[in-house]
Amino acid sequence: MLWSLVKIVLFVCAIALLALAAKYLLESQGGVQVTVAGTEYNFGPLESVIAAVVLVILVWIFLKLLTLLIATLKFLNGDETALSRYFDRNRERKGFEALSEGLMALASGEGRVAMNKAAKADRYLNKPALTNLLTAQAAEMAGDRRKAEETYRKLVADDATRFVGVRGIMKQKLADGDTDTAMLLAEKAFALKPKHEETQDILLKLQADKHDWEGARKTLNAKLKYGSLPRDVHKRRDAVLALSEAKDVLDEGKSIEAREAAIAANKQSPDLIPAAIMAARSHIDQDNKRYATRILKKAWEAHPHPDLAATFAAIEPDEKPEARIKRFSTLTRIKPDHPETRMLLAELYIAAEDFPAARRALGNLVETDPTVRSVTLMAAIERGEGAPDTVVRGWLARALTVSRGPQWICDNCQHIHTHWVPICENCAGFDTLDWKTPPMTEVAMPGGVQMLPLIVGTLEEPAPEPVPDDTAEIPEAEPVGEEADTTPAAPKDEPAVDSSGGTLRP
Repeated sequence: MLWSLVKIVLFVCAIALLALAAKYLLESQGGVQVTVAGTEYNFGPLESVIAAVVLVILVWIFLKLLTLLIATLKFLNGDETALSRYFDRNRERKGFEALSEGLMALASGEGRVAMNKAAKADRYLNKPALTNLLTAQAAEMAGDRRKAEETYRKLVADDATRFVGVRGIMKQKLADGDTDTAMLLAEKAFALKPKHEETQDILLKLQADKHDWEGARKTLNAKLKYGSLPRDVHKRRDAVLALSEAKDVLDEGKSIEAREAAIAANKQSPDLIPAAIMAARSHIDQDNKRYATRILKKAWEAHPHPDLAATFAAIEPDEKPEARIKRFSTLTRIKPDHPETRMLLAELYIAAEDFPAARRALGNLVETDPTVRSVTLMAAIERGEGAPDTVVRGWLARALTVSRGPQWICDNCQHIHTHWVPICENCAGFDTLDWKTPPMTEVAMPGGVQMLPLIVGTLEEPAPEPVPDDTAEIPEAEPVGEEADTTPAAPKDEPAVDSSGGTLRP
C-alpha cells in the first residue's frame, strides 16, 4: 500500500517536471543553428530537443543493424552468435528432457527405453560423461552385457569418469565369477578413490577369499583411517586377519613367525577364542606355561569354551586326575554357574572316578539346559555308579532329542561349522561366526517308544504256538480264573518301556 502511494507521487512529480521543462523551452529565446553544405538550419529550443531525441534513435537503430550484420557474418563463418546460442539452448533443452526421461525409465525398470533415451540425449547434449553412464546402466538392465562393457570402457578413458568405469567393469567380473580380474580392478578403484566404502568392502572380501591377509589388513586400516569402520570393530577384525595370517604361516612351517602372529592377534582381541588357543599353544611349545595359563584364563573370563579347557589340559598332559582337578580350579572358579564350567567339572570328576562329585557338579543341568554332552555325561555317571544298562541306555536315547549345544554358527546365514574359520563356508561372510546354540527344530525321525528299541535292543516277541494238525485232536483249554491277568509279561532280558518312551528302573 505504501509503495503504491510512493509510485503515484513519483509519477506525478515526473509529469510536473516534464511540464515545467516544456514551458521553459517554449518561453526561452534563441535555439540551435546548424550549417550543412552552406545551408543554415535554425532550430528553436523545443525543436532542438526533438531533433536530439530523433538523432539518438537513429544512432541506436544503426548500431543494431551493424550488430546484426556482424552476427550474420559470424554465423556464416561458424562462430558462436546469439542465433547459434538459441539453437544450442534448444538442443540442450531437448537433450536434458531425453536424459530425464531416460533416468525415469531406468528407475522404472525399462532398460530398452532408457537406452533409446540415452542415445537421443547423447545426440543433443554431446556430454558422454552423463549419457554413457545412463547407457551402461540401461544396457545392464536390458541384459546387453557387451554394450554395457563397451560403454564402461569409454568411461575409463576419461579422467573424470574413470572410477565409474572401473567400478562397473569390476562388478561385471564379479558377476561372471572372475575374481582374479575383479580383484585387480578393485585395487585400481581403491587407488582412484580410497574413501569409497563399497570399494573397500569388495576389496577386503576378495583379499580375504584369496588369503591375502597382509593386503586385507592394509585395506582394513584404510577403512579405519577414512572413518568407515569403528575402532573397536577394526581391532577385532584386524585380530581375525592376524590369526588367519598366523595359520597360513603355520601351514608353511614357519613356527616362529606363526607364534609371533598368534600372540599379536591375541593381544589385539583377547576374547577371540581361536587366537587365544593358538597363542597359548605357542607358549606351551616354548615351555612358557605361566603365559599360556594367563591367556587361557583371560579368554575363559570372556567366554568359556571346551577348546580352551582342552588347551589348558595340554599345559600338563601327564598329570594325575586329582592334580588336574586342583589345577583346573583356576578356570572353574571364574564362572562356576556357567554350563561349560559345570560340564568341565563333571568330566574331571568322571576321569577321577568320583561319580557322586560329578553328579553334584552337573547338578540339574540335564533338566534346565539339556544337551547331547550333558546327557552323555549323565549316562557316564550312571554307568560309573553301577546303574543298570537300561538306565544308561535311556540317557543315551534321550541324547537323540536334545540340543547339540553351542556351535560355531554364522550370524548371516545360520550355517553351522565344525570349527572356527574367518570366512563362512556358506555365505562367504567375513568374521560372522559366533559360538552359540542353534535354534531347536523338529527332527523328522521316529521318537519315544518307536525309537528306543533301536537303541536298547529289539523287544523279544513270544514264539508263536505250533499250528495243530487237522487230524490232531484239539485239547480243551485249561480254565483260568475270572480275575486272571491276560496281559503278556515283558521279556526278562529286555527293559520295560513306559508309554512316554523312557526306560524304567526295575
